[in-house]
Amino acid sequence: MTSFADLTTMRVGGEPARLVEPETTDELLEAVRAAWADGDEWFVLGGGSNTLASDEPYDGTVVRVATRGVERLDDVDGRVRLRVAAGEPWEDLVALTVAEGWSGLEALSGIPGSTGASPVQNIGAYGQEVASTLASVDFLDDESGEFVRLPASSLGLGYRTSVFKQGRRGVVTAVEFSLRDDGGVSEQVSYPQLASALGVMVGARVPVADVRERVLELRASKGMVLDDGDADTTSCGSFFTNPVVPRRVASELPTDAPRWPTEPEAEDRVVPLGEEPAAPPPPSAGTVKLSAAWLIEHAGVARGFRLPGSGAAVSSKHTLALTNRGSATAEDVVELARFVQQRVASEFGVVLHPEPVLLGLSL
Repeated sequence: MTSFADLTTMRVGGEPARLVEPETTDELLEAVRAAWADGDEWFVLGGGSNTLASDEPYDGTVVRVATRGVERLDDVDGRVRLRVAAGEPWEDLVALTVAEGWSGLEALSGIPGSTGASPVQNIGAYGQEVASTLASVDFLDDESGEFVRLPASSLGLGYRTSVFKQGRRGVVTAVEFSLRDDGGVSEQVSYPQLASALGVMVGARVPVADVRERVLELRASKGMVLDDGDADTTSCGSFFTNPVVPRRVASELPTDAPRWPTEPEAEDRVVPLGEEPAAPPPPSAGTVKLSAAWLIEHAGVARGFRLPGSGAAVSSKHTLALTNRGSATAEDVVELARFVQQRVASEFGVVLHPEPVLLGLSL
């Protein structure tokens, strides 16, 4: 029998009672509606790169989306609009857009998983997010039963979140993107580490193929590109999101703790002609994003750390990834995640939240 250990990049988890793998949109809609009609528990799975499932059997239907296809819809004002089947592998889509010279996804190279999952998590890396190019999604809504097209503006997209993560259940069947067609030149490089790897200043635009090549190199150096020969990639990628905290909390951290404002500073805000600039907020106002990796390392959890007797370990390349060293159970991973959470909370008073979907598990 097929188990979640066979279906996910963490390679742990029990067997589902039923597994269906629809290859067309009609089959996908039929499979989900059948599960609803039977009153089954149900779970939609894409590439399995962002799921940690319990070791116990799953008494329900797993719908593993296997639809494929990329359709070019139209070209308007230097932009290309694509409709992509939910089961299309994300990395294949990014490779295609870079080969065509379209920009907007190039810094998202090397991320495992399916295209249909990308707006759920609002995946992002190296200064780009899906939100910046997403136009709409086709969605079968669990509550209403309707099959609808939802514009990106209605999806509540934020840092690693969307309305789908906040409780709106259903299944994404297709995703539409609007990409720039500008002679193979990238979007502005906004992430300092990537700019340094490219040898350019932040804000520069370079060939999309160069961005993709450097991003793949950076991700591989952190064990974030799937590789059967590298145990550090047997993971869910980044296990914790970077915490967003009030400024006063950030002010209590050591001065060398990385932090980024989540909104423009007052002097950077655009003021319409004829209006007076607003008074700057007090220093304690607003929120700040922190580096989860820095917090973990400075809470005393080193790369390669594992609990005694556990088959799970912190990646030897990057403290944000929790890995299966070959014999881990889901409970091993959860115990390690709890330990990391407790260390960071004890040392800095900051609670880390998991990024992957936890099925039958909790922290």
